[in-house]
Amino acid sequence: MIDVCLDAFLDSFKVFGIAFVLYFIFSFAHDKITHLFQKHKRVSPLIGASCGLIPECGISVVGAEMYQKKEMSMGTILAIFFACSDEALFILFSDYKKMVYVIPLLGIKFIFACVLGYIIDRIHKEKALVFDAEDLKLDCCEHHHEESKFQKHFIHPLIHCLKIFGYVFIINLIFGMLVYYIGEDTILVFLQSNKALGPLVSGVIGLIPNCAASVLMSELFLMEGLSFGALVTGLSVNAGVGLVYLLKFKEMRKNVGIMALILFLYSLMIGYVILGIMEWIG
Repeated sequence: MIDVCLDAFLDSFKVFGIAFVLYFIFSFAHDKITHLFQKHKRVSPLIGASCGLIPECGISVVGAEMYQKKEMSMGTILAIFFACSDEALFILFSDYKKMVYVIPLLGIKFIFACVLGYIIDRIHKEKALVFDAEDLKLDCCEHHHEESKFQKHFIHPLIHCLKIFGYVFIINLIFGMLVYYIGEDTILVFLQSNKALGPLVSGVIGLIPNCAASVLMSELFLMEGLSFGALVTGLSVNAGVGLVYLLKFKEMRKNVGIMALILFLYSLMIGYVILGIMEWIG
């Protein structure tokens, strides 16, 4: 149990670290970054998918907050979520026999993340988020008019990230305990005897809003418990703590359910297609 608490703390601290660095940078370039996503809507999902490939939970949290503030579209945030892999890449690189799957994994996640982003933005074209650069500029000026640069670029990002740390730690602790009591061995035996259910099971595991989920699926893949198709499904569904972070905001809760369902069904379809192709090939 102590290990679970320690892992939850370390995972949360990693999120805090990357989030603080990103928010510190954003404090200098906030207007330009949000303007980039809104002015260049045609490439926003592509930019989002590229950012999502960075193996850190903090990316999904920062993206979630930008989405909540209407600084990016639903298609873009879904592209970020789909492309996320958290610590999975580091684990795959630890096994020289399995590291050959890293490039195909990243390629598949990037391509289908972009496809998903553009499809969603196309469907919700009439509901597209509207960004008014002048309003944002005015709000920022009013908010930071009497603040020192130290407050704006350090204190505010620090306080904000400490709140994120607390929230993420609680989530990590809860789901870390669930994985601890179920046990990896139990999951491995079940998956090895039910290969066809791999993508479905990994998709359900991927819904666990915790970095431990991506670690668990990667380890199961190394132990031959999951097929490559199942791994793609699970890691594509898993968006770190980005989705659950949005639950903090009442107005976002309906969207969270919709986005989770979209990620799950889309990833499941891709996983089974890959599983079918690999079975056919070999």
